[in-house]
Amino acid sequence: MVAHPPPATTPPSNPRNAVIELRGVSKRFGRLIVLRNIELALEPGKTTVIIGESGVGKSVVLKHMVRLLRPDRGEVYFKGQRIDLLPERKLVDLRTRFGFLFQMGALFDSLTVGENIAFPVVEHTSRKSDEVEKIVKDKLRMVGLDGIENKKPAELSGGQRKRVALARAIALNPEVILYDEPTTGLDPIRSDIINELIRKLQRELNVTSVVVTHDMTSVRKVGDRVIMLHEGRFIFDGTPAELDKSEDERVSHFVQGHASASDLARLKAKG
Repeated sequence: MVAHPPPATTPPSNPRNAVIELRGVSKRFGRLIVLRNIELALEPGKTTVIIGESGVGKSVVLKHMVRLLRPDRGEVYFKGQRIDLLPERKLVDLRTRFGFLFQMGALFDSLTVGENIAFPVVEHTSRKSDEVEKIVKDKLRMVGLDGIENKKPAELSGGQRKRVALARAIALNPEVILYDEPTTGLDPIRSDIINELIRKLQRELNVTSVVVTHDMTSVRKVGDRVIMLHEGRFIFDGTPAELDKSEDERVSHFVQGHASASDLARLKAKG
């Protein structure tokens, strides 16, 4: 393993086989530079975990993958097709091939659980009502929540809401699932259930998954590959085992949850 990977890490997977590619992607918001010429290719059927400090731009990377954001410079590809230049009318079909689990679940409070899960199916397909009902039941079964179709989100625990949101994310059988902080706000047991579901869906649906998280337990449990974003660049790219052995202080401080000497010095200076 290389202890200090180059700033713009070249991924080990074969780009010709990549599901998603970011080529030289840069993004800024006003004066804030978030991404600096990043390169990334995601191998099909694998789970890639993106880690890094809060506000560093991890979710920005996800949003480029599904074309919720366009790069200032660079190119984004899905299965060999360039998507960053696609007009809005062509993005609907593209996005049905992605499942997105938002940090807070983003369920519709006014709809039942069943209606929430059925929503993308009704919006994007012409399935009959009995087919939609079967999809809802099947997806709830996959996340271990059989028989709660008629409940409202407000009647559920935080962990259950996350699982319902995940059932909705897989309602259209996506090829890629993007998870934005999937265990945020959950206790360790509920977090472990979500981690197990991420692994289960990877196996049973053969999906490519990208997980943004600060939860190092999740990193080690679900990640086939881990990349760390720091100051707009990837400074680590490897397996969870390699992550734990990294000699890069920026990486080891994050993994161990220790503030660096410079961070502590700035804190004392402000005090």
